[in-house]
Amino acid sequence: MKPHEYDKNPWTTHSTKVVYDNPWIQVTESDVTNPNGGEGIYGVVHFKNRAIGVVPIDEENHTWLVGQYRYTLDTYEWEIPEGGCPENESPLEAAKRELLEETGLIADHYETLLDGIALSNSVSDERSTIFVATGLQQGPANPEETEDLRIRRLPLTEAIQMAKSGAITDSMSVIALLRLACS
Repeated sequence: MKPHEYDKNPWTTHSTKVVYDNPWIQVTESDVTNPNGGEGIYGVVHFKNRAIGVVPIDEENHTWLVGQYRYTLDTYEWEIPEGGCPENESPLEAAKRELLEETGLIADHYETLLDGIALSNSVSDERSTIFVATGLQQGPANPEETEDLRIRRLPLTEAIQMAKSGAITDSMSVIALLRLACS
């Protein structure tokens, strides 16, 4: 495919510095010239892990949602099981780990539903991979220390309706559930 004129970066970066760094994110600030010639700064949040989501679906067409209080939003949220995938782990292995940790579920089959989804591309470089997991067996959940989770099994159609109505607002969950609604 021939490159398009829109493929060229219209921004000019003069300098970049790290203004914050921890094991999960790094924040940089760049001095830039914007596409219209204005001078300014641009902050970028770099995520050190890839975001991973899993929609488990059983033989009765039910799924599992994970409920937890989200510090950043100061609200309780229902979401598909999700977490982070470090560089030294494959997205599939991370999906298996997160599903087991958060729900206690082990799946026989995983299929990639979506890959490379940009979650907040105006300020972050975070990308996600979302799987559908089937052939489920229940075991004990083992959430991380920072997670106080509630698990809810419900019909997939009800979870999709929650995404459509705004009862689920987590971007990966909404994207995954609405994608399944279109399948």
